[in-house]
Amino acid sequence: MALEMESMASAIGVSVPVLRFLLCFVVTLPVSFTHRFVPSLFGKHLYAALSGAFLSYLSFGFSSNLHFLVPMLLGYLSMVLFRPYCGILTFLLGFGYLIGCHVYYMSGDAWKEGGIDATGALMVLTLKVISCAMSYNDGLLKEEELREAQKKNRLIELPSFIEYVGYCLCCGSHFAGPVFEMKDYLEWTERKGIWAPTEKGPAPSPFGATIQALLQATICMALYLYLIPHFNISELNGPAYQEWGFWKRLSYQFMSGFTARWKYYFIWSISEAAVIISGLGFSGWTDTSPSKPKWDRAKNVDILGVEFAKSSVQLPLVWNIQVSTWLRHYVYDRLVQKGKKPGFFQLLATQTTSAVWHGLYPGYIIFFVQSALMIAGSRVLYRWQQAIPSNMDVVKNLLVFISFAYTVLVLNYSAVGFMVLTLQETLALYGSVYYIGTIAPIVLILLGNMIKPAKPSRSKARKEQ
Repeated sequence: MALEMESMASAIGVSVPVLRFLLCFVVTLPVSFTHRFVPSLFGKHLYAALSGAFLSYLSFGFSSNLHFLVPMLLGYLSMVLFRPYCGILTFLLGFGYLIGCHVYYMSGDAWKEGGIDATGALMVLTLKVISCAMSYNDGLLKEEELREAQKKNRLIELPSFIEYVGYCLCCGSHFAGPVFEMKDYLEWTERKGIWAPTEKGPAPSPFGATIQALLQATICMALYLYLIPHFNISELNGPAYQEWGFWKRLSYQFMSGFTARWKYYFIWSISEAAVIISGLGFSGWTDTSPSKPKWDRAKNVDILGVEFAKSSVQLPLVWNIQVSTWLRHYVYDRLVQKGKKPGFFQLLATQTTSAVWHGLYPGYIIFFVQSALMIAGSRVLYRWQQAIPSNMDVVKNLLVFISFAYTVLVLNYSAVGFMVLTLQETLALYGSVYYIGTIAPIVLILLGNMIKPAKPSRSKARKEQ
């Protein structure tokens, strides 16, 4: 068996641990589908918990479940013993344990060398544990004090422990996400909310959407396997790279970032298919006639939205969508004081939280600081674009193109830090292209403070109103 695994791994160019993870990851599809037929609510929660724990054991070993148990227990005990403070307490304890694991295992080094461990799954699990505790904390607050997302997701009653564990490990969904809410998990299991039988008939079939997600995964993996021999990140440290001119270096960095994204597109497409086929991916019906089912609850990426984003501001809405949503609801929005508008502080704090969640490598931190600068620069371009009169379409379209070019340039430049991780390599590679992706957003931010376009004038009738 070991020899067969080694030969399979070498045939597709990955290590044996990565192959084991990929096989278990693909198995989440039939495991999630089987959940639909498990009888009784208790049986469904038990199946979700045990199947997730067993897949973790097969993929990462027994110790992975012990690691998962720590934040799960800390979160549940916080909800039982300290409900008024369980949200912030679980946030600090969950992130504290995750940071400790990041430091101890230094998973980024293993990932760069083709290895894998349970830290990635622990990252997803940590977000689920925190969202559950914060939603339970929100259940104590008055409804008028809550934002719409808090009203929708808050938990009035404490979930049972088996419900909680089933939610955390549900059919292996903690492997790569998506992150979803405890309230959604409970309503899906109990066939309530949008999953309740309606006049529209029985629950919609998930097979069409599942096949579409699997087809997308196949295309993404094929494209990644085609591109990676030509644009491997390791070449950025090679002697040939040092001999290239500025434009060739910049274009290789651009293509390296572009190539690396298709690996993530593949992983997220598989995880999306697994959640869809379970039924949990259902998110309601369209307003069209006849109405059609929507399956975007598990959607983690809009590929065309990423690759053709007209503004950096759009990226959090189309890349790692569920984690971006979690960051907005549980970090960004909660840092905004009532009656005040969010600013650069909230943006930077959110991006820093995301960086720490990924790991303590300098490359991650630099990437997310770069992201905050990139988004702030895009907002300047957007303000300028909005100030252009409607009869100057050529100028407005030119600004749209500049915003698109700025986004793809800074995104792929910034992604180098995310890929190489170390401070020395990140700064050296940024320096090799004269820090163009750092200077551009800073210049835009400074210009935005100096060139402040007037707000579009309102009509006289509007003023009189």
